[in-house]
Amino acid sequence: MRLFIQTFCLVLLINQSALADEASDWLKTEIDFILNAYNNSSTTNETRFLMIENTINYNFAGAGIAKFVAGKAWAGAEKNTKKDYITSFKRHLALNVASLMKGYSNQEYKLINTKYDSKNKVSLIDMEIYNNTGSLVVTWRVKKSKERFFVIDLLVADISLVVTKRSEFNSMLKTVDYDLHEFNKLLKDQNESSYNTIIK
Repeated sequence: MRLFIQTFCLVLLINQSALADEASDWLKTEIDFILNAYNNSSTTNETRFLMIENTINYNFAGAGIAKFVAGKAWAGAEKNTKKDYITSFKRHLALNVASLMKGYSNQEYKLINTKYDSKNKVSLIDMEIYNNTGSLVVTWRVKKSKERFFVIDLLVADISLVVTKRSEFNSMLKTVDYDLHEFNKLLKDQNESSYNTIIK
């Protein structure tokens, strides 16, 4: 019986390690795809942004994150309003990433640690970004669903992107009395302004 338990635990650990490694390999492929565009001087800023936006739309759990970030404004909104909001939120995320990437130069990264949280069924992947002046560790939270991986959160210096966005959006939602329809107008205007800055 003891041997069976030991064997079972060993198999479980191997499976968890395989899941974590698979998620890490997937993440590296996605990151390298974006970084190659920024290393290619002939790629326009608009093309770079569209690549990021496509990556966000396909690889981030955008609808789930958007719903969480909207907080109590979500419950009272109509279906079409929610759909518009999710679209604008995904673009907002893409613009945030593009803004950070605009300053990308002479930076490198490596994936330094990967572990699988079996309780939450999430892979935690630590990425160190470094240059001549120092380094920064970003933790990606990646979940597998229907044979695909999705990013569900990023932690920079242990600060959650999702939680930070919820706080930021809550402040904006207060100005429109948590009316998601009115908030969509603000978010679209903000996105348009950010987009025009990004593609210059």
